[in-house]
Amino acid sequence: MHRRRRTALLLTAVIAAAAPVLTACGNDAHPGAAAVVGGQRITVSQLEDRVEEVRTAQREAVDGDAQYRQVIARTGSLTRDTLHTMVLDRVLHRAAEDAGVTVTRKEVQRMRSGLEEQAGGAEALETAWLQQYGIPPLRLEENLRLQLEAQKLAEKLGTDTSRPDFWKALSDASGKLDIDLNPRYGSWDVEKSSRVDGRTPWLREVTAGRADQPA
Repeated sequence: MHRRRRTALLLTAVIAAAAPVLTACGNDAHPGAAAVVGGQRITVSQLEDRVEEVRTAQREAVDGDAQYRQVIARTGSLTRDTLHTMVLDRVLHRAAEDAGVTVTRKEVQRMRSGLEEQAGGAEALETAWLQQYGIPPLRLEENLRLQLEAQKLAEKLGTDTSRPDFWKALSDASGKLDIDLNPRYGSWDVEKSSRVDGRTPWLREVTAGRADQPA
């Protein structure tokens, strides 16, 4: 794959980093909001809807319940990873705006066409994005726009998405957005622009075999 496309994919790959499998039990001490970013709430309902989009796409992509259970076991941290993605998307967009970076629909379509050609077609690309990054088909273009924002931001900074200068820009944006996560889902590390797990009295670990329960 071309170096620029490898760079563009790095941000999503980082988002998919493994995390301990946790689930909620007892009453939610922070009802309604999964996170507040820049004064705007990401509600628990919005988060659950996004997770359901992924689960629905995963179920449609496999044959039978046994394969679906295997997918569930491999993606037990999906709820927390999805919230990470939702927050980081806003951080990246803010950093891009601050740097004067914009992305056009034509650029998104050009990127999609190139990736479809590499993957062997539109369906193959959608399957790859779902399996590798947990992005359902209906969110593909939205994600590609963010990938391009990340790439263009890095280029404007004279770096790439793996270098400290890029992540410093995201850290600055995180600080401006004053991100507050419901402790049920961990906390936000401003310096790393990353969600981190925290243990709270109403959380307990579960085995991967039960990871299909809402987290």
